[in-house]
Amino acid sequence: MNEHRDDTILEKIVRRERVFDGLILHIDHADAILPNGKIAKREIAVHVGASAVVPVDEQGNAYFVRQYRAPIERVLLEIPAGKLDAPDENRLLAAKRELTEETGLTAGRWDHLADVVTTPGFSSEKISLYLARDLVKGASSPDEDEFLNVEKIPLKQVRSEILAGKIQDAKTICAVLLAWERINAEK
Repeated sequence: MNEHRDDTILEKIVRRERVFDGLILHIDHADAILPNGKIAKREIAVHVGASAVVPVDEQGNAYFVRQYRAPIERVLLEIPAGKLDAPDENRLLAAKRELTEETGLTAGRWDHLADVVTTPGFSSEKISLYLARDLVKGASSPDEDEFLNVEKIPLKQVRSEILAGKIQDAKTICAVLLAWERINAEK
């Protein structure tokens, strides 16, 4: 299903004010004119964007990171990912950087899977998802405030865990299912 522009439901932002500047995101308060002419308040989390990658080896194993996420106070299994250093940063280069930083891996083959908006009800964050293959092991170098464990798990097993509702990270769910489809379409 294609997304289509429908001018009958567009909102027009008539006032926007930055109320918070943080390290990862900014918060704007906005007034929007609705299609019926009324004004609605909007809170917008402005995020620079991110890249994420599903690294898969020749045996069908994928590499994941397990890390603590403070907003939900839990440890999650996720694909390697990270925010862009600047809004205009090349998203593939960011994915390559994050793969090496978090796992120590580099890849000889890269496929763009999709761009996803994570929570469009309040955030501008867009994550570019990639599939990386022809992996070469090296040394990882996580950011100094990043503590994670790298796990090698068969992609088929993670797909099954996703379908059973055992994995909750949205980017991981999207990317693993897309990677699974891409890999199986090539067989």
